[in-house]
Amino acid sequence: MEMLASLLPIILMFVLLYFILIRPQQKRQKQVREMQAELKKGDSVVTIGGFHGEIHAMDEDTIVIQAGDGSKLTYDRSAIREVKQQ
Repeated sequence: MEMLASLLPIILMFVLLYFILIRPQQKRQKQVREMQAELKKGDSVVTIGGFHGEIHAMDEDTIVIQAGDGSKLTYDRSAIREVKQQ
């Protein structure tokens, strides 16, 4: 019984850390995966490097983004940070 009482603060600390740090990070990662899965041609996007453009073409793993001057760059789907609202 004494051993359980001495382990209780450590167990509570791990539970608290899970709800403060780990769970919110997992939720954010899930939201990012869903956003990247829902991308479609014509969406205005921003990459993790800060490049702004519009999706010109895409396949399973890569996305071709067209800039305002007409140039096209190919990125991995995972490089998309956000979809801008039009």
